[in-house]
Amino acid sequence: LLLPPGAAEFSPALDSDFTFTLPAGRKECFYQPMRKEASLELEYQVLDGAGLDVDFHLLSPKGETLVFEERKSDGVHTVETEDGDYMFCFDNTFSTISEKVIFFELILDNMGEDREDQEDWKKYVTGTDLLDMKLEDILESINSVKARLSKSVQIQTLLRAFEARDRNIQESNFDRVNFWSMVNLGVMVVVSAVQVYMLKSLFEEKRKSRT
Repeated sequence: LLLPPGAAEFSPALDSDFTFTLPAGRKECFYQPMRKEASLELEYQVLDGAGLDVDFHLLSPKGETLVFEERKSDGVHTVETEDGDYMFCFDNTFSTISEKVIFFELILDNMGEDREDQEDWKKYVTGTDLLDMKLEDILESINSVKARLSKSVQIQTLLRAFEARDRNIQESNFDRVNFWSMVNLGVMVVVSAVQVYMLKSLFEEKRKSRT
């Protein structure tokens, strides 16, 4: 897979998130190394910018298009992966003025780290038949706690992203309301001044008195 200049790579961590500014008329691409029979989940949101929309493109290591979305504000996609680098791009070339603030999160499953960690643990444990609790039960409990903690972190991250987008929308609406309120106030002042002038002109004595 040929990567464009400026493409960014993410380390094969289980979870990672990133927020960046995409200028008007620009396209930014990233890639993620994956293993065979693993799972890649990608969620993105446009937090700020006119229209709150962006084009999204996901490519396989063979260059095949897996996902293509136009003018979307958010999206969630999960794919079963093979060995190689997956590329995903955010395209703002359709906009000539407005830049976009984009948040996305990667969640990687079945990357092989858990199995290797379990094998490392077994090397240092002897006499497991004397323990009341089996090693497998301990690992199962730890993995359950780890999965729940990861899910909690993921939900909190998404809630922060939703909060940021809602705050940007509210601030934009607040500025818009203030602007049009000032326009209406200016129009009312001008209309009032014109009315006062017209009333005064009606009661003025237009004839000149002779002495």
